[in-house]
Amino acid sequence: MALTDTFVRQVKPIASSTKKYQDGDGMYLLVKPAGKYWRYDYRFNGKRKTVALGIYPEVSLAKARQRRQEARELLADGIDPSAAKRANKEEKRLLEQQTFSAVAYEWLDKTKALRAETTQDKVTGWLTRNILPQIGNMPISEIKPRDVLLAVQRLENRGAVESAHRVKQLCGQVMRYAVAVGVAERDVTADLKGALVAIPRQHYASITEPPEVAKLMRAIHGYAGHPYATAALKLSPLFFVRPGELRSAEWREIDLAAAEWRIPGSKMKMKNDHVVPLASQALAILENLYGMTGHGKYVFPSIRTEDRCMSENTINACLRSLGFSKEVMTAHGFRAMARTILDEVLGERVDFIEHQLAHAVKDANGRAYNRTAHLTARRAMMQRWADYLDNLRANKA
Repeated sequence: MALTDTFVRQVKPIASSTKKYQDGDGMYLLVKPAGKYWRYDYRFNGKRKTVALGIYPEVSLAKARQRRQEARELLADGIDPSAAKRANKEEKRLLEQQTFSAVAYEWLDKTKALRAETTQDKVTGWLTRNILPQIGNMPISEIKPRDVLLAVQRLENRGAVESAHRVKQLCGQVMRYAVAVGVAERDVTADLKGALVAIPRQHYASITEPPEVAKLMRAIHGYAGHPYATAALKLSPLFFVRPGELRSAEWREIDLAAAEWRIPGSKMKMKNDHVVPLASQALAILENLYGMTGHGKYVFPSIRTEDRCMSENTINACLRSLGFSKEVMTAHGFRAMARTILDEVLGERVDFIEHQLAHAVKDANGRAYNRTAHLTARRAMMQRWADYLDNLRANKA
């Protein structure tokens, strides 16, 4: 006779004994002094076997019957329910070992070839400081959108809105990798669209009026700091690349004979290879610097260790020491300075300027220019720019 909910609830264990109460089709309730247990007896390959279906009351009679039916269906397919249960438990155990931290470090290692060494360090730091202390020990398959949101909101709450967005994007990349390798079902960060404060438009302070640029150039050429920093500061207006691209420059990218600096796409914001023609003034600075740092990897190594490039704060610190506040001039401001004067004062072609700034420039057919497009013309433009800055500094422009 099949069991009822009332009987299962009311049946009492007998001291120092075990009783079985059959429900049918191999399932029964095993009552012991320690509790009530669901079991299912079956035969597989001629052998009698038993599989546990759960403990009452956590597993109700109806739930136990559902599990019995699932076991019978496995048998019908030629699968041993006990073996399937062990496999499921092992899979669950392995998934629990796949924490966000473990997957994040695996992703960082697998993708490091796509990033510059300095970028790899920065990305690793963002994750280890801001995310792993919060959700690093959680199984990645169990992470919910709110878990990620609470972690990145800690950045947002202290005013680091742009960093919060960047870290959320990193979490999304880790989650998508987890989906690809089969340890997560989906990228939960997709549900966080609009959950963070929008990034405010950022305008880097820049000097763009020629008389003020003249004062800036005189100050730069009068700077008497560390030789590496001095060279980087003098090259900043000549190159007008992004500060991170400048400080991470490597000697293997620079061809002094050809007077070119070829930056690989992995270091560029738009991920396209980029060529910076070297004006004679820039070439002279680099040739002098080569005698100091040419034996190492970086053009501008850290003064603490040659294994790392110059700090991201170096150029801004130089400008501050020269009396230019962050509201007046920034390392990134050399780009706006060049963009404005090359166009409005020197009358250079806008598409050449934009291409030299490594912006997304397209030809008449809508195709992106390659890195060497108009290189001869851009080389001439960069020399005119360097000469103009020299003339400004000497009050000749």
